[in-house]
Amino acid sequence: MSPLGDCAITVKLGDQVDVETHTKVRVLSDYLTQHPFNGLIEFIPAFTSVTIVYDPLLLFVNNSKESPAGEIQYPYDLVRNQLITILERLNEGTVPEPKVVDIPVCYGGEFGVDLVHVAEINGLSTDEVIRIHSGGQYLVYMLGFAPGFPYLGGMDKRIAAPRKESPRLAIPPGTVGIAGEQTGIYPIQTPGGWQLIGRTPLSLFLPDRQPPTLLEAGNLIRFYPITREQYDRWGE
Repeated sequence: MSPLGDCAITVKLGDQVDVETHTKVRVLSDYLTQHPFNGLIEFIPAFTSVTIVYDPLLLFVNNSKESPAGEIQYPYDLVRNQLITILERLNEGTVPEPKVVDIPVCYGGEFGVDLVHVAEINGLSTDEVIRIHSGGQYLVYMLGFAPGFPYLGGMDKRIAAPRKESPRLAIPPGTVGIAGEQTGIYPIQTPGGWQLIGRTPLSLFLPDRQPPTLLEAGNLIRFYPITREQYDRWGE
């Protein structure tokens, strides 16, 4: 554990990006969701860690009222001690079943301008790239980079493709891309250097809802192909 500024603490749960470490991240995150401690503002799961953001003033005031004179603890120490107790009693086997989210994708054409390139560098046809990409199941390790952007694990190495040397300045929301051995979905318009292979009509960033994202860490994603006509009529 280590402090992150004066109102957050980072709990590192592993050194590798793998399912074992992700499970530990999920277990701690789920526990904090169900048992938020006094002063907790939010927590941020990542590949190998969870960062807990807390209200130091609230913790200090409450502790000042409850503790004898001269025994007041710093807010960081209060949170750290609570987290030590939580980690000691967590059972890694209590992680809930993952939610499966099916994502429709219109592959190729103007939505996937790099699909042909991804196929060529891997010695495949575009249909084979689509079949491989839509045939997998992808674990959402974390959200980041942009609101609702999922960092996914589980992509088949047969369709891996390097990032572009010069990133595009504006990639439309819903665009599905490949970078190295990862695939992902752009939730909002942003610059980006991923190879673009398709687009989903689903909205990943939902600021008026709670939670404000379609996906969450721990979800499993399955992509499936749709036609351009289906894409245009989606949501009617």
